[in-house]
Amino acid sequence: MTAVAHQSGTFTVAGKTVHRLGFGAMRLTGPGIWGEPADRDECIRVVRRAVELGVDFIDTADSYGPYVSEEIIREALQPYPEQVLVATKAGFVRTGPGEWHVVGQPKYLRQEVELSLRRLGVERIDLLQLHRIDPDVPLADQLGELKALQDEGKIGALGLSEVSIEEIKAAREIADIVSVQNLYNLNYRKSQDVLDYCTEQGLGFIPWFPIASGELAEPGGVVDDIVHATGATPAQVALAWLLAVSPVVLPIPGTSKVAHLEENVAAAGVELTADQVAELTAAV
Repeated sequence: MTAVAHQSGTFTVAGKTVHRLGFGAMRLTGPGIWGEPADRDECIRVVRRAVELGVDFIDTADSYGPYVSEEIIREALQPYPEQVLVATKAGFVRTGPGEWHVVGQPKYLRQEVELSLRRLGVERIDLLQLHRIDPDVPLADQLGELKALQDEGKIGALGLSEVSIEEIKAAREIADIVSVQNLYNLNYRKSQDVLDYCTEQGLGFIPWFPIASGELAEPGGVVDDIVHATGATPAQVALAWLLAVSPVVLPIPGTSKVAHLEENVAAAGVELTADQVAELTAAV
C-alpha cells in the first residue's frame, strides 16, 4: 500500500501544514486506557506505519496510559520527521482504568507540559490542548498558564477539548486558540454548532471517536448502501464523510493494529458523491 493520507487534503495548524486524516494515539495503551498495551512492539509499528502512509498529524495526551502513549510515540519516531506535528493534551488526572478527573490548577498544567516535553523528547510541543476546562478554576488562570508556557517557547499553539461556542469565545479573549477537539461523528452531532463555528472562523476541528456510525451501518441503512456502492468499509465511509463535511475537520481514528491502521488511512481515497454526503448528513 502506498501513502494515501495526502488524498485527505491539507490544513495548516500550529504553523505546520498537515494532511487532514491524522492518527489518534489513545489506543496505544492497556484496557481502560491504562498501563502498557498488550503488544508494545505492534504499537510502535503502528506509529511508524502511519507516518509511512503520509499521516503527519498525531494526537495524544498525557493521560493516555497515563504517559504510555507519549512514550511510545517518542520511541517510534524520534528523531521526528520534520513534517510531523504531535499534539498532546493536559488537564486530566488518572486514578485507575477508565477513571478521569479534571484538574486545571495552573501549577499542575505547567508540571504536565514540562513532563510531556520530556516524554516526547521535544523542546516545544507543537499543539497543546486543554483536555477539559476545570469548572473550579478560573479559565483565565488555566489558559493564562498555558499562554505563559507558549510565551516561553515551550508550546507552539493552543487548543481546547469538549467545549461550547461560548467557551471558545471566552478562551479566545485570553489566548490565541487554533483548534477544538470535540466528540463528533456520523451518529453523534451534538457539536454541530461548534463545527459550524470552527468552519466559519477557520479553526481546526478534531472529532474524537470519529468512526462510530451506529444503526446507520446496519443492513439497509444509509452507510450500508454506500458501502455497497463504493466498496469501502463502514469505517471508511464514516471517515470520508467527516473529511467532506468541512475543510477544517481533522479526523484522528486510532488503533493498536497495523492492519486496522491501513484500513483507516485508506479512507482518504474514498470519494463520496455530493448526493452521498448529503444523504449521510441528513441521516441523523
